[in-house]
Parts: sequence; structure tokens; C-alpha cells
Amino acid sequence: MLKKAFVVKVVWLGLLVVALGAAFGVAAKEQVTISFWHHYNAQSPENEILTKVLIPSFEKQYPHIKVKAVPHEWDQLHKKILVSTSSNQLPDVARADIAWVPEFQKLNILVPLNKEMADFQTVAQDLLDGPMATARVKGDYYGLALNTNTKILFYNKSLFDSAGVSVPKTLDEFFAVARKLSKRTGRPVWGYAEPALAGWNICPFIWSNGGEITDPEYKVASGYLNSAQNVEIIQKLADLYRDGAMTGFTQGAIPLTDGYAQGRYGMILEGPWKFAELEVSYPQFEPATAPMPAGAGGSVQVLGGEDIVMFKTAQKEAAWAFMKFMTGEFAQVEMAKAGQIPVNKKALESSVVRNNKNLLPFLEAIKTARPRPPVSTWPEIDKELTYAVTLSILGEKPVQECLDEAAQKIDLLLARQ
Repeated sequence: MLKKAFVVKVVWLGLLVVALGAAFGVAAKEQVTISFWHHYNAQSPENEILTKVLIPSFEKQYPHIKVKAVPHEWDQLHKKILVSTSSNQLPDVARADIAWVPEFQKLNILVPLNKEMADFQTVAQDLLDGPMATARVKGDYYGLALNTNTKILFYNKSLFDSAGVSVPKTLDEFFAVARKLSKRTGRPVWGYAEPALAGWNICPFIWSNGGEITDPEYKVASGYLNSAQNVEIIQKLADLYRDGAMTGFTQGAIPLTDGYAQGRYGMILEGPWKFAELEVSYPQFEPATAPMPAGAGGSVQVLGGEDIVMFKTAQKEAAWAFMKFMTGEFAQVEMAKAGQIPVNKKALESSVVRNNKNLLPFLEAIKTARPRPPVSTWPEIDKELTYAVTLSILGEKPVQECLDEAAQKIDLLLARQ
């Protein structure tokens, strides 16, 4: 009888605690697990910082939310999201290349944050305007800027000293130096290495030479992509490849980091992540950098970066909490240690960023960097551009013919956006 009375008393006390908790708004929150798809680079400390520092810190701050981080290669992440759209198996949150946002918005899979998150403006005002603009499509914001970047020239000082050449300041000097650095006897050396021939790789040459991909309104490519300026610069790259002074994009080429640090590549154009990759794989190697060589259009690099986006199928409250955390000062400073350029204004003023001499040249290059055309059909446009440039540089078809054909195809893609 005494035992039964004790049990009743314990149950009564439990119910009282729950009632009081509910009355004062401290009821335990339901456990939630959100999925975060990303393409943080496993060759640098990025992924380790995410999994060992940021996610544990977030889960400590929000004990009712667990984050399942799923890594992908950059191109595989894009494909995975497209495939998962039809099966409705999307993650809650993803780290998306800024060039993907218009495409995903057109598929109607993203949450317009400014419409659905009450504190959106408060969060957005802490982030840089330029990177935030990459998440804006047709007047609404479909993501938060997560990080920004661009590229600069990395050169192998030892090879430069051996060849007796100076760092190129102009495009004409760039092509001349690349040839002087190259040699076929003994251990082959290539003056310049480019890992691909997509818009990310080719746009800096086009823009710096005074060319364009489309008109300013992104309505037409004919007359722009196949302009005299573009034919000229693509032909110069084709000649460089023909002369054995350019490599990297063909099958069997030495990986970019290895070729550069081992003295096989004289010059590469890369982003701030390259420092972290070199520190891990070649800690004794000292990279040297310079601005993108200038042409008739100036020194113009491509603006890169990622936005963090939420999908319509997400557990929105938990997903939004994670998005705010990842764009907050703490997370942004931690990622800056791996070479990610922050978009959080307070993080940019931190000693970690201001004392990082490796980030300074990129912050300068961003001032003149340009985004790829912000259109929903950009991935398809990029494929046509890559195909045309590849045929041109391999010498399989005349440059003018390749760009004429590509311009016509891209006109149709621009009409679909």
C-alpha cells in the first residue's frame, strides 16, 4: 500500500513539473535531425572544421537539433540535388554554388527567406551586400551568403628565377612568360596549368581581354560571345596549348596542387583554398602570388562563393537556426582559418582575417571580380561554352566557328530563362 502511494506521488509530481514547464514556456523541445549537403574540400581543413568544431558547437547551443552533414564533390552535389528534386528526397539545407541559385529557384524548390523568416532582414544586414545579391532572384532572397572568393595568379618562384623571368602584369606578358617557363627536355615543365575550360576558368581571360559572354541584360550571346576580343584570347590560349606551354585540363595531367608545388607548373590561377591545400600536402613549399594579368578590360577575375539555401521540404525552424549559425561571426571566423573568405561583417574585422596575409590579395581582387551570368540556364550555357572552348583549344575546329555555333545555342538557352 505504501509503495502504491509512493508511485502515485511520483507520477503526480511529474505531471506538476510538466504543467509548470508548459506554463512558463520551458517545455522540452522535440528532437529534430536536419541534413546538410555540402562540398567542403576534404583536402583542406574545411571539412574537419565543419564536423569537429562547428556542428558540435551548434548542437551544444541547440541540444534539440542534430545535424547530419553529407559531403559531396562539387559537381556531384549539383547533380544530386537535381536528381533528388524529382524524388522529393532533398536535404533541409545545402551549401550551393552561387551560380546554381537561379536554376534552383526556377525549379521552385527553395524557400524565399525574406518572405518566410521573420528576422531575415536582421540577419541579412550583418552580411556583405555584394555576396548577398547572389542569393536574390526576381526580387526575393533564396539563400544567405555563406562565403565569397575569387582567384589570383599563383606562380612558382623557383621556376621563375631559373628562367630569369618577371611576374607578368599584362596578358601579353603572361603568354610570353608561360612559353619561357616551358621545357620538354628532362623533366617536362609547363608554363601554365588550367584544370578545366568552363566559365569559371575562361571568363577571367575573356573579361580581362575586354570581351563578354552576353549582353548586359543577359538576353543574347550572339555578337558578344563570338566577338573579335573573344576569338583573339581563345586563339592565344589555343596557341599556348599547341606550343606545349599549357596543360592541366586533359586526361592524365598532373593534379594542379602537385604540379605547382613540384615545379612542373609555372603558373596557375586559384583561390584562397590553395594555401590550405598546400600547407597540408607540401608544408615546406612557399607559394608566391600576384594579381590576374591585365588586358584591355583590366584585371578581372571571376567572383565565386557559396550561398546556404533551404529547401521547401525542410524542417524550417531548425534549418533556419543552422543557417544563421553558419553565417554568424563564430562560424565565419573558424572557416576563415581554412581560407574561406567571410561574408559576415564582424568576422571580416576579426584578427584572424586581418592578420591573414594570404587572404589580403583576394580581398583586393574581389573589388574588380565579376559573377558569371546569373541566369537559371547557366549550367547548360556553361556546358556549351566549355565544349566550344575545348574544341578551340585542342585545335579541332577554328575558334570563330566554335564560338559562332555556341553563341547561337546559348541564345536559345537565354530565351528559356
